[in-house]
Amino acid sequence: MGQGSSGAHPAPPAAPAPRATLRARVDRLVREVVKFGAVGGAGVLVNLLVFNFVRHVTDLQVVRASIIATVFAIVFNYLGFRYFTYRDRDKSGRTREMSLFLLFSAVGLVIENGVLYTATYGFGWDSPLQSNIFKFLGIGIGTLFRFWSYRTWVFRTLPAPEPVTRAETFLEHEQPTAVPATDGTPAVHR
Repeated sequence: MGQGSSGAHPAPPAAPAPRATLRARVDRLVREVVKFGAVGGAGVLVNLLVFNFVRHVTDLQVVRASIIATVFAIVFNYLGFRYFTYRDRDKSGRTREMSLFLLFSAVGLVIENGVLYTATYGFGWDSPLQSNIFKFLGIGIGTLFRFWSYRTWVFRTLPAPEPVTRAETFLEHEQPTAVPATDGTPAVHR
């Protein structure tokens, strides 16, 4: 009998252990959070610097100055997220990506500046120190929302590549088998 005619085929490669898969997923999430934090931290600095600059050189109200600063930070963050944090993510639908980014950024802007608005006009806490504290608090709350929305909806993960079938495995299944002929001629291989 020819090789492989016994019907026994080698077992496919074992799937990674659930523990190893979980570890890999946690490692990817940690790397993502660190990159998001690096871009976000720089974005917070941009936001606070622009906010304080606008407050210092203009007579704009606190929340208006904050909105301008937030818009600067949104542009800065998009570039950082697209070209650093999520550079390996799907890039096929840039119009969709940009639309969703702007939508979720606008929601984050409302969250961030809603905290500042409430502190300033609801409680009268409007000294420069208090404004910066509540601006920072609003950024933190808005960041939690942004992290979830950006990674879930905006910068989507590419689908996992299909596993490649090894050539040896394919060839082992296609080995000819001897079939005895009924008319006395030599065996035929299929």
